[in-house]
Amino acid sequence: MTPQELRAFCLSFNAAVEDFPFSPEISVFKVLGKMFALTHLDARPLTVNLKCDPDDAVRLRAEHEGVVVPGWHMNKRHWNTVTVDRPDELPDRIVKELVEDSYDLVVAGLPKAERLRLDRP
Repeated sequence: MTPQELRAFCLSFNAAVEDFPFSPEISVFKVLGKMFALTHLDARPLTVNLKCDPDDAVRLRAEHEGVVVPGWHMNKRHWNTVTVDRPDELPDRIVKELVEDSYDLVVAGLPKAERLRLDRP
């Protein structure tokens, strides 16, 4: 997955926005003010921090050793750092599933009134 593809996919979700609260180089993708992805799009290798169910996080790290690791500078229980520009080790399909899972986890944690706002056209 290229940086442009990662950015476009993160922004494809309902109410997703890109923000730069830490520095101009660090893209933070949010839904209604809550972060679901964090990346430095110009870094090589290209990695992204994604929220993850704690049980799934452990499983993914074991299945994709070295490509999915505990979240760098994040709560290691709930966040993974995923290397996304190695399709031979982690196909784009799986990267997209992990990004979508992160978005869904963040949305599930929003108050009901905010979740309902996302359902409106």
